Amino acid sequence: MGSESTLSTVNEGLRQTPLMPAVERFKYSNRVLLRSILGRADGGIGLAGEKLLVGGWVKSGDEKKKPENSVTLPPAPPVVKDVTCSEILISRLPILRSIMKILTGVGCPALSPGKLDGPAKPVPTVAYLRINDGSCVFNLQVIVDSYMLPLSQILPAGTSVLVEGMLERTKVAGKHAVELKVEKVLHVGSVDANKYPLSKRTLSMAFLRAYPHLRPRRTPVASVARIRNSLSHSAHQFFLSNGFVNVHMPIITTTNSRAHGKVLGFASTSNKAYDNLRNVQEAKSLEVIRTAIKEKNERIEELKRSNSNKESLLIALQDLQKANELALQLEHQQPSTSRKTKEDFSENFFGEETYLSSYVQLHLECYACSLSCVYYFGPTFQAEDALSSKSLAESWKIEVELAFAELEDAMNCAEDFLMYLCHSILEHCPHDLQFMYKRIDSKCIERIKSMGSSPFARITYTEAIEILKKETVKKFEDKIEWGMNLSREHESFLADAVYQRPIIIYDYPKDSKPFYLRIRDDAKTVSAFDIIAPKAGRLVQGGQKEERLEKITESVRKLGLGEEDYDWYLDLRRYGTVKHSGFSVGLEEIVMFVTGLDDIRDTIPFPRTRGSTDT
Repeated sequence: MGSESTLSTVNEGLRQTPLMPAVERFKYSNRVLLRSILGRADGGIGLAGEKLLVGGWVKSGDEKKKPENSVTLPPAPPVVKDVTCSEILISRLPILRSIMKILTGVGCPALSPGKLDGPAKPVPTVAYLRINDGSCVFNLQVIVDSYMLPLSQILPAGTSVLVEGMLERTKVAGKHAVELKVEKVLHVGSVDANKYPLSKRTLSMAFLRAYPHLRPRRTPVASVARIRNSLSHSAHQFFLSNGFVNVHMPIITTTNSRAHGKVLGFASTSNKAYDNLRNVQEAKSLEVIRTAIKEKNERIEELKRSNSNKESLLIALQDLQKANELALQLEHQQPSTSRKTKEDFSENFFGEETYLSSYVQLHLECYACSLSCVYYFGPTFQAEDALSSKSLAESWKIEVELAFAELEDAMNCAEDFLMYLCHSILEHCPHDLQFMYKRIDSKCIERIKSMGSSPFARITYTEAIEILKKETVKKFEDKIEWGMNLSREHESFLADAVYQRPIIIYDYPKDSKPFYLRIRDDAKTVSAFDIIAPKAGRLVQGGQKEERLEKITESVRKLGLGEEDYDWYLDLRRYGTVKHSGFSVGLEEIVMFVTGLDDIRDTIPFPRTRGSTDT
């Protein structure tokens, strides 16, 4: 699809956006949300003439000389200084002024500009501010007269303002259809432009990652936040409207199935046990610090390339120096701390080894086998060493479980869910998607519409291997053979190059998937599936669970997981077992698919990765 067709799609979505109420006031402050002004089909023209209270943060500002024909408050009366009678007489008679100038060489002091007319008046100016309150992608132009306050207080980017004034149509056709003529300035949160790290108009996403607490003030990050919010809301709507029950699952668990990567250990210890645990942690910390040093060096290079202010660069250099000093100290201690220390959990708060949940579907099955159809929406944790641009230590997952359901039922549900999200985001975030189309990825609209408009392709794992084997032009890093794990490269080739749409790959080799998936009749494959999407890669993982007690027990024993640790899980098969299936969806991966972002750290407000927990 060409760029003209894509633009028409965007414009169509904007035209179909329903008109908002005349004015949408925030319930708890009587402030008018900018989206109710600028998100209208007419750009706010229909609200011209209304007095509004608005607030926001300054995106940019300019100070200009006030037009001569503009209306202002009456000028203050002239200041007249005391003068003597002789000075008044001289000022009235020209011949006396000439004589005075000949005698003194300077003329009459009474004639100096400040004597009778007062000091020179300052030139009246006007500030044109573009402010945004985070409710939409558009900025409102706000006009503030210099008689209200020194304009230098409100011009710097990042300044917060709360103002009241009259909404007017712009006199000159251009980017803004309406503007607010300010009558009262009720609040100003000032900014030191020399120290504010986001003062420049153009900053890369990589630079913004160094300031996670401030970066939502930039339009790309704010748009991602609104898109993420809309996707979250739509996810709840889909499941609740289809009879699912939202349940909360534990974040702290003793279950470590090793089925979903490395887990993050969780320790809550007494003072006595702390020293023992610290010895173990110090042995691992040197590697973490070295990883952090590498990332800090990359951040410094980014600051240099972006010509950031010197203070930010100095802080980053000092931070790097401290990290290097700490690494040096640990290197000296390495011989003593590298010895393996047996961890004692007897004084742990829980009395045993615990983890942060990487996968809640085992617990979710408990409620599915009672409430039939359930879902969880919350954080999960993994200690992956993969590239930080593609993986997070803390991410948000939508986990789904259906009782009385087989593999195909779960695949149908997952496909319907993704298609629903596509329709919903096109309807509710057209302006943010238009911004992403222009600034991030010109194919994002086309990609979303494609997923939402046609059924997904479905192939077995065996069929996928055969397709990859037959490929002669594309050269893969690994030899293609049955039983291998499909890499990102393989999945991307199938979705982007072969099918050019989302695909569902199912019936994977038994050894490549978790132990709890149902073994098929061939004894070589399990009832598992993945959904692979263009650009984003793997969006969904799921499958049918093993409901047969003898089969699941055998799998637990073969892996040496400890039957006693999974006794509660096996009870679901002992007492009223039922066929059940489910799947897991990564919210961050969905955001990447929708927006076209390449780095997963830009899809979540405060990214947590190996060696990095800033803010």
